[in-house]
Amino acid sequence: MTTTSLSANELVLRQRRFFRTGETKSLAYRVDALKRLRLGIEKHQQRILDALRADLNKSEAEAYHTEIRLVLGELDYTLERLEQWMAPRVVPTSDQIPDGTSTIHPEPYGVTLVIAPWNYPFQLAFSPVVGAISAGNTVVLKPSELTPNVSKVSADLVRDCFPDEFVAVMEGEVQTSTELLREKFDYIFFTGSTPVGKVVMRAAAENLTPTTLELGGKSPAIVHKDANLKKAAQSLVRGKFLNAGQTCVAPDYLLVHEDVREALLEEIGLEIASKHGEDVMQNTDFPHIVNGKNFDRLSRFLNDGEVLLGGRSDREQLMIEPTLLQGIDWDSPVMQEEIFGPILPVMTYSDLDEVLEKIVDRPKPLALYLFTNDQAVQDLVLGTVSFGGGCVNETLLHMSSHELPFGGVGESGMGSYHGKQSFETFSHHKSILVRSV
Repeated sequence: MTTTSLSANELVLRQRRFFRTGETKSLAYRVDALKRLRLGIEKHQQRILDALRADLNKSEAEAYHTEIRLVLGELDYTLERLEQWMAPRVVPTSDQIPDGTSTIHPEPYGVTLVIAPWNYPFQLAFSPVVGAISAGNTVVLKPSELTPNVSKVSADLVRDCFPDEFVAVMEGEVQTSTELLREKFDYIFFTGSTPVGKVVMRAAAENLTPTTLELGGKSPAIVHKDANLKKAAQSLVRGKFLNAGQTCVAPDYLLVHEDVREALLEEIGLEIASKHGEDVMQNTDFPHIVNGKNFDRLSRFLNDGEVLLGGRSDREQLMIEPTLLQGIDWDSPVMQEEIFGPILPVMTYSDLDEVLEKIVDRPKPLALYLFTNDQAVQDLVLGTVSFGGGCVNETLLHMSSHELPFGGVGESGMGSYHGKQSFETFSHHKSILVRSV
């Protein structure tokens, strides 16, 4: 099912013909398209919220702030600055060419493909779409089949806003993604798991298509002995258990200095009860695991180590309560893959250098969170570990800033977006030297 009756091949051909008319390249067309998208989101807002509740049991407050508000913020930020971003940039010319002028012209790639994940199925679909439109491209959007209600409302929203030769949604299972990846796109933007990212990259390589991969990984949180434990606990609980831990930049495991372990864990327990209730299993607003397959995968981790806090689950409701595990080491099964659920392994350290060596030996994480007020410790950690992005004395919030490019490094991804970086990502920067005759 699609927003159009066209096949993948027919849709790409139609979008390519439309792109070659040059209509999408003007500032006026791009601004009008972004405004139409904004109005469409406002029109469908309640349906989007209802769909997020149906697919993931997100409360209206969580759904609005983590999905809709972030996309609207991207739209407003882009609309205010797009004219400036589009303008050719004059740069110095070599002294060897005194009569030359050098400029850099951002231009659209052409027909782009955006493949979205299920965990933030609205935000992670439409934030890249904002970037693609702002740069003057056409877009084929493939939503996740694991969140069918959001997929349907996304298709209806796009159909209301745009002709399919400009922006179209193609719904479907894995076969649909496979069909799309056989086509020659001018740019591919993928958000999802590292294994599927490798599939996308192999397909892109067949046509030498430039690609952004927003993947995941095991993101550490380090709480040093001088940290403000109450604030650290608040931030860790918010960052880890938002969307039931189904967040690519959620803290995946906790490393806490032995001197403050017990005090921190006590604060975390209090914060979970304060934020989610004394009995989280009775909290009707706590998000659910997306499906049975992921629930079963996560349930196996509950038998790893020893449950320190939480540990209950309900398969019928696809619900797992916030859980802390102890008795975990670097070789434990729960430490071999990204958790992507409300389970937090806790390990203790005394020597920070040894911890950093262990982190550096593993694949580069998408995020890292450090809690300390010691500048020397901050310098050591940030200078030693390569990671996509992160925070000091906070979690998650780096990805909400329009001024900070968001993306991974190594196995956690390549390329970045948000704010101006989204425009840059979906633009080719053409260098021109003009010499006087």
